[in-house]
Amino acid sequence: MSHYKPYPAYKDSGVEWLGQVPEHWTIGPYKATIQIENGSDYKEVESDDGYPVIGSGGPFAYSSKRMYDGESVLLGRKGTIDKPLYVNGAFWAVDTMYWSIIKPGAHGRFAYYIATTIPFDMYSTNTALPSMTKSVLGSHLVAFPGFEEQQVIANHLDRETARIDALVAKKTRFIELLREKRQALITHAVTKGLDPNVKMKDSGVEWLGEVPEHWEVKRLKFVATVQTGIAKGKDNADKDTVEIPYLRVANVQDGYLDLDEVATLEVSSADLSRYLLQPGDVLMNEGGDFDKLGRGHVWHGQIDPCIHQNHVFAVRPHSVRPEWLNAYTSSSAAQFYFMGRSKQSTNLASISSSNLMELPVPLPGDDEQCQILQAVQERASRLDGLLAKTNRSIVLLKERRAALVTAAITGQIDLREAV
Repeated sequence: MSHYKPYPAYKDSGVEWLGQVPEHWTIGPYKATIQIENGSDYKEVESDDGYPVIGSGGPFAYSSKRMYDGESVLLGRKGTIDKPLYVNGAFWAVDTMYWSIIKPGAHGRFAYYIATTIPFDMYSTNTALPSMTKSVLGSHLVAFPGFEEQQVIANHLDRETARIDALVAKKTRFIELLREKRQALITHAVTKGLDPNVKMKDSGVEWLGEVPEHWEVKRLKFVATVQTGIAKGKDNADKDTVEIPYLRVANVQDGYLDLDEVATLEVSSADLSRYLLQPGDVLMNEGGDFDKLGRGHVWHGQIDPCIHQNHVFAVRPHSVRPEWLNAYTSSSAAQFYFMGRSKQSTNLASISSSNLMELPVPLPGDDEQCQILQAVQERASRLDGLLAKTNRSIVLLKERRAALVTAAITGQIDLREAV
């Protein structure tokens, strides 16, 4: 933001987080710009069409009645409290939201941008279920200029944030394409091999199609065992117990393990060996959101001892390389099987250990497994580098966006003559 210049004169705001503000700006509570009102339950007014019903994530249903018609800043009351929304039109706000009336002399978009800079985590009244009160929101001290200058600032932010958001959307789509290409690369390698001229045969599995003639196709239960995990809340009364680290679904990501936060669990000493992980286990999620189903990675004994919860399978190979099994289960072929055999509800899916054990696995010889895995790693690493670089650029763009909004809304930069 070096091309922006500061205001010619500043004054001390008297507010720690605001610091110096432009000399001609006013310091006051947020309620000087908006009148905050309570949302309401929508069940009695829900309909097939009509006015949008708005929650913390935006519109999600329709109402036969409108709560308000006009510009409004919507703020979270309970649950998701740090995602303010701007609405201009007729709507119904749910009971976990506040809505507002823009006061005379205040610009609606400027009031919205103010809301995006509120330190919600500092004000939240409940850590288990974050919540905000009208009095706290209304009393939050802010700085603001006259209406015309608010409009200039809001218009500039609208243009610049839209430009940044478009770049983020473009890069996000690029990441999706890279991930699709990565999965296609893995899928082809672990189902067709590396030799384009190899003689093929019918695998006997419709969705798997042809595989190289010299490969075998075996059910998972013939090349590995599937160990189910421990259920939390097991009764250990009057038993000798030990407290052991255990892995949850959140620890088992797609292609890596997130071990930054590993919980512990009291386990009966007699049951401990039943749930222990071993190096070489392929950890796989039993389910959750569709994108969590079957995702996983190879366990290398990073924590010893360590167990796993019942929503994470430990697949223990005995006639196949763990890395091969891990690569195959991340392929679109295996994912197709998981989705077809899973129990599904809205946006959720889970697969049983018995269905998992029936997964058909293409099997080249051990040497060929090594060759294919090495080739996949080399090719995928190039894509991974692009993914990491693009992700970093998205993070920087989002940081730049937030910094620009904060600088403009607190008067650190003068946008009155900015192009």
